Amino acid sequence: MSDFEESSEDEVGHINSKIFARIFELLKPHWKTVAGFILAIIFVSALDAIFTYLSKQIIDLGINAKNKDELLRIIITYGSYIVVQAIGAFLFIYLVGILGERIRYDLRKQLFNHLQQLSLSYFSKTPVGWIMARVTSDTERVAELTTWGLLDSTWAVVNIFTASYFMFIINWRLAMLVLASLPVMIFLAIKFRTKILYYYRRSRKANSRMTASLNENITGVRVVKALSREEKNLDSFKSLSTEMFHSSYRAAFLSALFLPVVQTISAISLGIILWQGGLQVQSGQITIGGIQAFISYIMFILWPIQDLARVYAEMQNAVASAERIFSLSDTAPDVKNRRSTVELNSLAGDITFERVNFYYEKNDPVIQDLSFTVKHGQNIALVGPTGGGKSTIVNLLCRFYEPKGGVIKIAGRDYMDYKLSDIQSRIGVVLQTPHLFSGSVRDNIRYGKLAASNEEIEQAAKLAGAHDFIEKLEHGYEQNVGEGGNLLSVGQKQLISIARSILANPDIFIMDEATSSVDTLTEALIQRGMDELMRGRTSFLIAHRLSTIKRADVIMVINNGQISEIGSHEDLMRLKGHYYKLYTQQFRQELENEMDPFKDEIKKL
Repeated sequence: MSDFEESSEDEVGHINSKIFARIFELLKPHWKTVAGFILAIIFVSALDAIFTYLSKQIIDLGINAKNKDELLRIIITYGSYIVVQAIGAFLFIYLVGILGERIRYDLRKQLFNHLQQLSLSYFSKTPVGWIMARVTSDTERVAELTTWGLLDSTWAVVNIFTASYFMFIINWRLAMLVLASLPVMIFLAIKFRTKILYYYRRSRKANSRMTASLNENITGVRVVKALSREEKNLDSFKSLSTEMFHSSYRAAFLSALFLPVVQTISAISLGIILWQGGLQVQSGQITIGGIQAFISYIMFILWPIQDLARVYAEMQNAVASAERIFSLSDTAPDVKNRRSTVELNSLAGDITFERVNFYYEKNDPVIQDLSFTVKHGQNIALVGPTGGGKSTIVNLLCRFYEPKGGVIKIAGRDYMDYKLSDIQSRIGVVLQTPHLFSGSVRDNIRYGKLAASNEEIEQAAKLAGAHDFIEKLEHGYEQNVGEGGNLLSVGQKQLISIARSILANPDIFIMDEATSSVDTLTEALIQRGMDELMRGRTSFLIAHRLSTIKRADVIMVINNGQISEIGSHEDLMRLKGHYYKLYTQQFRQELENEMDPFKDEIKKL
C-alpha cells in the first residue's frame, strides 16, 4: 500500500495481522535474547502471584492461627523471594534494553542499505522529509513496539494466567465469575483497535506531508524569502498541521475513552465478586486470608487487562509506522541487475544508442527512436533547448534510468549485461550544482577514491586547478566545507568536484552545465581541470557557453528527444540551421555581457 493512500476501517484488521507477522520477523535473529527476557518475565510474574498466596498463608496460618513459628517461616520465605525477584527484574529490563537497541540498529541499517539500491526515479518522486521520517521516528516506534510493547504484553498475559491458576485453587466458583467478564473486554478491544489504528494512520500520513513541507521550506529558505512566500507557505503548513491535529485528536480521544470503559466493567466485576465473596466468608466456604488473596488476584487480572488496553492503543501508532517502513523496504528499484551479468574491466570502447525510446510518464515521450555512435576518446557536446532531452541522454548512459525501448551498447555489448555498480563506478559526473558532503575538503576529494593517499588527493587537486585556492583557506585541505559545501563558492565547489572525479579516474566523463554559474576567471580554471579530466576519455558535455561547446570533437543538437543536427562546430555553422541560430544568439548575448561595463562610456561618446 502506498503511504499516501487512505485505508478503510474494514481493512485494518487484515493489515494488522500481516504487519504484526512482519514485525515479529525482526525478532528472529535475536530469539535467544527474546527467550531470555520472556523467561525472566514469567519468573518475576510467577513470584508476584506466589507473594499474594504467601500473604493468604500469613493471615490464615500465622495471624489467625496465632502460630509464631509458621509466621516467621513464611516471612523469611517471602523476603528471600523478593531478593530473587529483584535479580529477575534486573535481567529482563537489561535484556529488553539490549533487544531494543539491536532492533533499531537492524532496521536503520536495512533501510539505509535499501535506499542505496533504489533508483534515481524513487528519489525524484519521494520527498526527503518522508524518507527521513521513516528512517528515524518510525524505526524508533517499531523498536518500542517490539521491545517494551512485547514486555508489557507478556507481563500482562502471564499475570492473567498465574492469577487465574491461584484463584481456581482458592475458590473455583468465584474464579468463574471473574473470567466471565473477559470476553466483554476482548470484544471492546477489537472494536476500539480498528478505529484507533485508522486515525493513527491518517495522523502519520499528515505528519509525513508536514515533515516534507518543513524540509522543503528550510532547504529552500533563500527562494522563499526572495519571493516573499512566507505567508503563503505558512497557510499551507497550517492546513497540514490542522489535518494532523484532527486525526491525532480523534485517535487520542478513542484511546482515552478505551481505558475508562474497561475500568467501568472492571469495577462492576469487582463489586459482584466482593458481594459473593462476603457471603461465602460468612458461610465458611472461604477464609479471610482467602478472600483477601482473591481480591488481589482479581486486580492481577483486571489491571493487566487495562494495561493491555493502554499498550494496545500505543501499539496502533507503532503499527502505522511499521506499515510505512515496510512500504519503503518493499519498494523495488526500477533499475537492477540481470540475473546473469558479465565481468566488466573497462568502459573504454564505442558507445552506441540504437533506436532508444524513453519516457518518465507514459504518453509523454522524452526521447524517441534515438540512434548515434560515439567513438572511444571523443568529446561530445550536447546542445539544444531546455527540456529537449540532453540530461536524459546522460542519465540513461549512467544507467540512472534504463531505455523503455531500444538498446544502449558500450564496447559492442548491451550495457544491461554489465553490473550496475561496474558501470556507475567507471563514469565520472560533474553537475551544474555540485554536492559536497559535510566534512573537510580532503574528505570530499577522497570520496572519489576512498583508499587514496594524501599525496594522490593533492595531485588530483593540482590537476583540477583547485590546489591554489585550497591552500589559501584557513585550514587548507582540512577546512570544513559546511553542509552541502555552503561555506564555499559555486566555483570552488565545482573545482573540488572535478578533483574528486580526477581521483576516481573514470573511463567516461560527464559534465552537466558545470560552468553556467561561474565567472569567466573561474570558468577558465574549471576548463583547465576539464581538459585534464577529458584527456584520453570519452566525455559528454552539456553546455551553453561557446568556449565549452567549441572545444568538442562532435556537437549534437538535441531537440524534442531527437538529434536535429550533428557535426563539428565548423560543419554546423556552415549548415546555418538550428545550431547556427543558437550560436549567434549566444554570441550576441555574451558580447553584450562583456560590453556591460562600458555602456555608460559609449553613451557619453
